[in-house]
Amino acid sequence: MNIKVTLSSNKKTKPSKGINLGFGKIFTDHMFTMKYTDGIGWHDPEIKPYQTINLDPACMVFHYAQEVFEGLKAYRGEGNKTMLFRPEANAKRMYDSCKRLCIPPVEIEDFCQAVEELVKVDADWIPEEDGSSLYIRPFIIATDEFLGVHPSKTYLFVIILSPSGSYYKNGLEPVNIWIEDSYVRAIRGGIGFAKTGGNYAASLIGQQKAEKEGYAQVLWLDGIEHKYIEEVGAMNIFFKINGTLITPELNGSILPGITRDTIIKLARCLGYRVEERRISVEEIIGACKRGELEEIFGTGTAAVISPVGKIRYKEENFIINNHEIGEVSQKLFDLISDIQHGRVKDEWGFTKSI
Repeated sequence: MNIKVTLSSNKKTKPSKGINLGFGKIFTDHMFTMKYTDGIGWHDPEIKPYQTINLDPACMVFHYAQEVFEGLKAYRGEGNKTMLFRPEANAKRMYDSCKRLCIPPVEIEDFCQAVEELVKVDADWIPEEDGSSLYIRPFIIATDEFLGVHPSKTYLFVIILSPSGSYYKNGLEPVNIWIEDSYVRAIRGGIGFAKTGGNYAASLIGQQKAEKEGYAQVLWLDGIEHKYIEEVGAMNIFFKINGTLITPELNGSILPGITRDTIIKLARCLGYRVEERRISVEEIIGACKRGELEEIFGTGTAAVISPVGKIRYKEENFIINNHEIGEVSQKLFDLISDIQHGRVKDEWGFTKSI
């Protein structure tokens, strides 16, 4: 792509070192945009000052939720290098999400080029503090001004950047999760595997219910039998039972997490046995009661790894690993963090310096 670049003449004040960045609250000076028109394709790629988007009230994204998004990060590496972590995997997942939502996909090479060029422009926004990063949010929205249930003929692809700290305010402190057995988030044959807002909208009522009871996240069960573990609202999930790491298999209703895939690869390289399979909530509760459930942790781009200290199912609460982070959770978090920041040799080809 030949990307037009217009630099901002009114730069924002960057956060001071040591400030609590939070997550997704602060945005950099620039953004990337590209338009799609039926019969022309994707066109007019541009990096320009961060600004509002003007949309007609009849735009189809508002009425029929035709949109997809992604999330990845840039890191401040050793020697002040700018590091990206598996951007091609995010590009491929957005491509697949687009196909499911009937959106013309952005080519993987174009996605990666857009991300790289925008991050280069705002590289001085990448925070240096431990646990911090520059969060990258690409998204595509349908922009046809028409009230009719069919795929849009025009779209807007946007990328914005946000310097962020830890996703959870207490960092790696174990969180409490609520196993939801009433509402469902997704179902096989639907859009559960796509990264689209509808999946997250469907999760809000369960999340609200959990938070009222003092739980940070919801662990969803399958939408047919309400029996098999699927994923947490913002993460995939892993269980360590008798030394084996178990995570639900991808079945069409579970997001194919890039951190999930990374964990599987790294854990196997470290010698752990990893199983991808159906796992029922009864199996988890039974292992917990027998003292065989040693660790639970969630995985995702935002938090990387989030250890779980307590689960609730129906009216019972179960403490996991004395409500402390487990050895495997800590080891995998440290290894991924070291790879992302270039502190150890990347033998897997996960990172890219730009």
